[in-house]
Amino acid sequence: MTYLDLTLPTPAENLALDEALLEQAEAAARSSECLRLWEPSEPMVIVGRSSQVAREVRMPACRERGIPVLRRGSGGAAVVTGPGCLMYAVVLDLRSRPELRAIDAAHRFVLETLVAGIGALAPGIAVRGTSDLALGDRKFSGNSLRVKRDHLLYHGTLLYDFPLPLIELCLAPPSRQPCYRGGRSHGAFVTNLPVSGAELRRALLDAWSAMEPLSDWPADRTRTLALAKYARREWNERL
Repeated sequence: MTYLDLTLPTPAENLALDEALLEQAEAAARSSECLRLWEPSEPMVIVGRSSQVAREVRMPACRERGIPVLRRGSGGAAVVTGPGCLMYAVVLDLRSRPELRAIDAAHRFVLETLVAGIGALAPGIAVRGTSDLALGDRKFSGNSLRVKRDHLLYHGTLLYDFPLPLIELCLAPPSRQPCYRGGRSHGAFVTNLPVSGAELRRALLDAWSAMEPLSDWPADRTRTLALAKYARREWNERL
């Protein structure tokens, strides 16, 4: 598996790159799997493909603080990210991993791979709910996926040094909650992993055996997607 540790200058470009990597893998003549790591330089809210922004996001608070709200191409609920939150994306080949066409199996495979990789850094890490990782009963990672014909994009958040009160400030309580949350507020439910960003990066590279740098990342397609989709209010604030 190749890897790309790359944070682009704008929120729109960073979301666009995940989609461009998925498209690049679909167009490749041979198996093309990749792990991407990035970390925003400023806080941002990312909502799911079908999220209702007015219901999930405290827009007045975000506007007051200049925190952008963008929509990703995968499902799931809104998240807040920024410095202290490592973002990852893994593109997997469904031709060589046909069992992952079952969504439950895809969640289980990726999340268990993450647990195997970072579990030694903080004992007590486990898969919780449909697509969360938690330390004990407190969530530190939310994840979502998108499936195309022959490849799967799975991406998510890993909180390690994030200002947690910002989540309560930016997000309303979710309408759907996993049972293990028990109705807790964001502040009582979410936590940081007690590790460094460098430790997380090394653990993820090892977990996915991502040894070869990706040299030909899709820069042109990323710019096109950012301008035509991820930077547009019509996409980000729809619904």
